[in-house]
Amino acid sequence: MFQKVTLENEVHILTEVVPHVHSVAVGFFVDVGSRYEPPETSGVSHFIEHMMFKGTAKRTAKDIAEALDAVGGQLNAFTTKEYTCYYARVLDEHFDLAVDLLSDMLFESKFDATDIDRERNVIIEEIKMYEDAPDELVHDIFAGTIWGGHALGRPIIGTGEVIAGLTRDEILDFYRTYYNPGKIIVAVAGNIRHEDVVNKLAGIFATQKGRPAPRLMTAPSPSHKILCRNKDTEQVHLCVGTPGLSLDHEKIYAFQIVNTILGGGISSRLFQEIREQRGLVYSVYSYHASYHDTGLFCVYAGLSKQNMDEVLELIMKQIGAIQKDGVKNEELQRAKDQLRGNLLLSLENVSTRMSRLGKSELYLGKVIPPEEIVARINKVTAAEIQELAREMLKPDYFSLATVGPWEDDGSLKRVLGKL
Repeated sequence: MFQKVTLENEVHILTEVVPHVHSVAVGFFVDVGSRYEPPETSGVSHFIEHMMFKGTAKRTAKDIAEALDAVGGQLNAFTTKEYTCYYARVLDEHFDLAVDLLSDMLFESKFDATDIDRERNVIIEEIKMYEDAPDELVHDIFAGTIWGGHALGRPIIGTGEVIAGLTRDEILDFYRTYYNPGKIIVAVAGNIRHEDVVNKLAGIFATQKGRPAPRLMTAPSPSHKILCRNKDTEQVHLCVGTPGLSLDHEKIYAFQIVNTILGGGISSRLFQEIREQRGLVYSVYSYHASYHDTGLFCVYAGLSKQNMDEVLELIMKQIGAIQKDGVKNEELQRAKDQLRGNLLLSLENVSTRMSRLGKSELYLGKVIPPEEIVARINKVTAAEIQELAREMLKPDYFSLATVGPWEDDGSLKRVLGKL
């Protein structure tokens, strides 16, 4: 059972009572991510996330680190392209502690100049570590290939040059703009009472003024290009794909099924054809990422450079097969059952329930019950799958990005010509 309250200062509070557990998960979702950063401060959202753990007026960084460890809880945060989340999971008896800690971090962090300089070096090392992980790096390069200079095409973490030059004033200006109740959603799931949560949070936010502001978004214009980053690696890391659908798109569930059938698990067409039957890769999968006004569909594979042409052709062959021949009823039902199982099993975790509440409110302005999601998935027909694959996965829409010892010599163009 979901419940929602909006305080006078525009803080949205969502709760879900899960009475059979002994834990509670709390998430503070801030409606800002790397998408809203100007190029000259790219990475500032992620930088601020780091600074939230570096000390407040009444807690040192060590105090923050020890507060939930001491009671067996968990505290963490992450930054995405469109929002930042700070979250904790604790025994239900420590709910007040978790909320006090998270709110102290968000509203009372010191942003000490010495801490900023120290953390600047930490983030630059994080960027270097990322550069040494080509299987992760290639996804950012792919996004940049499709979306060019748009903010969605820039890495969340920023670049070493920008991070090195960020000033304390720039960080604080960005923080003051977005870290206010009008841009915050609080989601709580676990063994709690809705009224207790609202009363606790209302007291914390009583002195905070909300400044709701519209999201200033410009939709990206996709480009269809090839970008190869030469790197001395044993494998070529490949991403190939197209623009996708926004999270509130009417065909989102049909496209999730398309993705599941193509590369959404070890029973998927790509895994079975490319790895199991031919042994050309260790890892191959597809995914679909959704944003407020667009999405991204991608197939990833890690492979030896001599297998590039064959693997690209097999990827496009499977996409073409769905477009030309559709899917069989048993394959469609298996994908539906897989999505249903993934959804319902994930709800056995209070952290996942909390995350669903926050993201649903952020992207949809409402929470769709799991039963309704399952019903929508079950309504998708084989004809819809075939039509959507033809509509979304056209040859002219594809882009390619690679990291490794390979340069394109027209391979993508050749295989797309057969699609």
